[in-house]
Amino acid sequence: MAVSSPTLTARSGRSLKGVVTAPGDKSISHRALILGAMATGVTEIEGLLEGEDVLATARAVEAFGAGVDRLGPGRWQVMGHGGFRQPEGVIDCGNAGTGVRLLMGAAAGYPVSATFDGDASLRKRPMKRVTGPLAEMGALFAWAAEEDRLPLTLTGGDLTGLEFTQKVASAQVKSAILLAGLNAAGRTVVAEPERSRDHTERMLAAFGAHVQVNEEGAGWRVTLEGGQALRATDVSVPGDPSSAAFPLAAGLIVPGAEVTVRNIMLNPLRTGLFETWLEMGAELTVSNRRAAGGEEVGDLTARHSALTGVVVPPERAASMIDEYPVLAATAAFARGETVMRGIGEMRVKESDRIALMAAGLQACGVTVVEEPEGFVVTGGRVPGGATVTTHGDHRIAMSHLVLGLAAERAVTVDEPGMIATSFPGFVEMMCELGAEIG
Repeated sequence: MAVSSPTLTARSGRSLKGVVTAPGDKSISHRALILGAMATGVTEIEGLLEGEDVLATARAVEAFGAGVDRLGPGRWQVMGHGGFRQPEGVIDCGNAGTGVRLLMGAAAGYPVSATFDGDASLRKRPMKRVTGPLAEMGALFAWAAEEDRLPLTLTGGDLTGLEFTQKVASAQVKSAILLAGLNAAGRTVVAEPERSRDHTERMLAAFGAHVQVNEEGAGWRVTLEGGQALRATDVSVPGDPSSAAFPLAAGLIVPGAEVTVRNIMLNPLRTGLFETWLEMGAELTVSNRRAAGGEEVGDLTARHSALTGVVVPPERAASMIDEYPVLAATAAFARGETVMRGIGEMRVKESDRIALMAAGLQACGVTVVEEPEGFVVTGGRVPGGATVTTHGDHRIAMSHLVLGLAAERAVTVDEPGMIATSFPGFVEMMCELGAEIG
């Protein structure tokens, strides 16, 4: 159920107990739709996240010529015709940064011309990190208004493979280049200084592509030969660790709480937050480890814990860049300082997440020192009692609502409707555990 009220308020006073299931992983949901559309044949998807971001990608691949059908809750079918076709009209990606960047990479390999656009938030996000290397491969870009920002028109086809070294590891940039490289002449190579999410490499292999991954120090080198055709396959989408982080965080900070979230993906490149919580002294346990959709999954239980601040290694950022807002919310209840640096990428997400988390926590009475590439949170008493400005960022909203469940006074967030972009059913899930949010 979508949130329709102009604000949402979270109050403390209730303990949280229960077992819930994590919603489908957003990163894998985007990729399943896009690779299914690029492949030949029918791809059956189980557990697709039906948030606004992923639904925008579903509409986009349909515009590029794929047959897309919803068979039931989380059950989707994609009929691919071996590539993208010329679309009619604008490809509107809504608020989906992952969606638009991966779609541009995929589309660049085909002889199509497509205009990409999004909502006001997506129009503020930089695109040259992706369009730059794609242009080096031979794709053409025309900017409708401001260079480096949507809307833009891409003309693809006739690409040449590229050897590209990322300065800052980004799964979105790597994935866009690899998807373009599938239909480029020659070899495409992406080197990363640290390891970013490897969902694209794993899923390309599942769809029949040969992808070579070699370790290089703390990072790796991914190699893909052009001219490879994808074959449809079935995809089981595991639970999203980024979404599971919110009920688990509440379990750690609400007195007397014990929360279990089932079916969480435990890919080591996505578990940086869980590692950090354990270092902080969290009582966080994993059970029922198993394989699903080519990924390791398990059930996590979080119990109320006495947390201590830590210094988060900057090299861990690639494995938890979306989880720093909720980490900051839990750090507000930890003893001492939690230092988060090397995370400047947070300033160009759906919002400037460093600035908004710092401002929101400060409004709730938490001591925060904002830095150009991060922030330091000094935990302890959390008075709460604030109305937090989210700028329509779903993770800022959910992080402060979690904070409000353990703060002394209620915490309110504005623009909560954007929560549906990544976590439809968030409020219902939290209330099922006993939270007071409304």
